Amino acid sequence: MDRPLRVAALASGRGSNLAALIAARLPVEFVLVGSDKAKAGALTVAAEAGIPTVHVSPRDFADRVSFDRALFGKVAEAKPDLLVLAGYMRIIDASVVADWEGRAINIHPSLLPKYRGLHTHRQCLDAGDTEHGASVHFVTAELDGGPVIAQARIPVMPGDTEDALAERLLVEEHRLLPAVVKAIASGRLGWSNGPTFDNQSLSSPLSLRTLL
Repeated sequence: MDRPLRVAALASGRGSNLAALIAARLPVEFVLVGSDKAKAGALTVAAEAGIPTVHVSPRDFADRVSFDRALFGKVAEAKPDLLVLAGYMRIIDASVVADWEGRAINIHPSLLPKYRGLHTHRQCLDAGDTEHGASVHFVTAELDGGPVIAQARIPVMPGDTEDALAERLLVEEHRLLPAVVKAIASGRLGWSNGPTFDNQSLSSPLSLRTLL
């Protein structure tokens, strides 16, 4: 590619993963940040970085698919090469996701396929796991079920609470997501009927160490 990778992002919350992406000074061009929440911190993070923003409210639509088509239509207008779901907290209609096959990634706070959905830190502690982590995966219609690209791991410490575990893991999330986007921007990570790394099919998730 003879130009920077064009990246759009969707987020529902404070935007810490988005801020980490911006701070990493990757060889990309951020073309849009969108949200389903008018007061999402991510929109402020984007605006302060000079990135165009858009808010689309689910309340303005009769059903989920109509909302998804409207929001993702706005994203498509920005012509991104890659869509990053950075704390976007809504399930996306399968027909909408299909249009982004191989071009959308999501970061999730668990070692997928463990603990899809919400409350991953609580589930990890309740299960008595000795290890926790974060995963970046390609987005498919299956909730947190797309092919996993890379993972970062941390030990579960004696006396860990949900908040303590979440805080320690967030540090690794802020390293993992930029590393994956950088690998995509450089052409090392791609999609050809599934994820590829260095032009070979990716059969198991990469470690964060491999990407750094």
